[in-house]
Amino acid sequence: MSTMTDPPKSEFRLSMLINDTRYRSLTFQVIAAIVIALCIWYLGNNLIQNLRAAGLNISYSFLGDSAGYDINQRLVEYDSQSSHARAALVGLLNTLLVAFLACITATIFGVAAGVLRLSNNWLVSKLMAVYVEIFRNIPVLIWIIIIFTIMTAVLPAPSAFRGENPSSSMLFDAFAFTNRGAYIPRPEFANGLFSSTALNWFLVIAFLIGSWFATREIEKRATKKQEETGERPKTLLLKLGVWLVPFALLMLVMGLTWNIPELKRFNFSGGINVGGPLIALWFALSIYTGAFIAENVRAGIQAISKGQTEAAAALGLRQGRIMNLVVLPQALRVIIPPLISQYLNITKNSSLAIAVGYADITATLGGITLNQTGRAIECVLLLMLFYLTASLLISTVMNFYNASVKLKER
Repeated sequence: MSTMTDPPKSEFRLSMLINDTRYRSLTFQVIAAIVIALCIWYLGNNLIQNLRAAGLNISYSFLGDSAGYDINQRLVEYDSQSSHARAALVGLLNTLLVAFLACITATIFGVAAGVLRLSNNWLVSKLMAVYVEIFRNIPVLIWIIIIFTIMTAVLPAPSAFRGENPSSSMLFDAFAFTNRGAYIPRPEFANGLFSSTALNWFLVIAFLIGSWFATREIEKRATKKQEETGERPKTLLLKLGVWLVPFALLMLVMGLTWNIPELKRFNFSGGINVGGPLIALWFALSIYTGAFIAENVRAGIQAISKGQTEAAAALGLRQGRIMNLVVLPQALRVIIPPLISQYLNITKNSSLAIAVGYADITATLGGITLNQTGRAIECVLLLMLFYLTASLLISTVMNFYNASVKLKER
């Protein structure tokens, strides 16, 4: 009889780091990490020596100096005597604003165009194909300039709203669209619960988020009851109540009022001024990126087996219900990953705002502040840090959402 015994354990030798497959991959990774660390150390040391030789040093004290320039479009208080740090904050918020707005509208345009491109109507399908091919094959910078030029040439000047018989009039006596931008009513709180306007708005947002979680809970309970009894209770009125009643009561308590824009001597004052550069950049990024999203949506829908739609149609569902309840929920698993890249592209393409004079972070910190202070290295490093952080946050949030919609296997 033969007995099975464990093979003798060999002693560790340095040659095993290369010859033994158990250690080879780890060895190459350690070598690569050491080489990268040495390259970074060499470049950093070289930079410090060159700066020292030129009598310079890396310092961010310039952020506390007075900026000395004005910014028209801003979300927080700012004037020419504010610091460079405040100007950078204004530019950062402007970048986040246009990126957020463009992501929403680009998604709407893209989903609509992607679905309509698969329409059985030949004319609608071809029109969407023309939209996709034209807008995604022309650089976004050109679209930004075209839209801004059309706005300034077609829309009336503020002086056109003046006089007894003006050539232009405000929409509903509350909205004015001029070649300088749009002027819309601004919501204000007469009896705000906090002295800070920002805190009052955070409270409103918190109420809306709470309503959203409440509607999700209502949907979960309706789904659970449907699984138990086979009948789904009606939840539309309940969800509307959850959204509207708390919000209406909060607005009543806080005394919601509207600041209507009025034409003064040379321009409108009051309300919210949505500048022409912001509108041009927002719309251009939306229609340009929407063309790419449309192709992602079309690919996601076509990835779903036709048997799914045929089975839903056999149950008597209409085409619209089939798309909303059967096709799109499954297509999201294909659409979301490339959609993340498109959101990142919108955020980075917003740096083209300087072409139409929109004061984003690149125009303020990477433009005027850099030229005034001469601190190119510091400004560029801060710009890189901002775009890296924003991109990582967008990727993280969207990856969490992607994980929530992916197919759960048991």
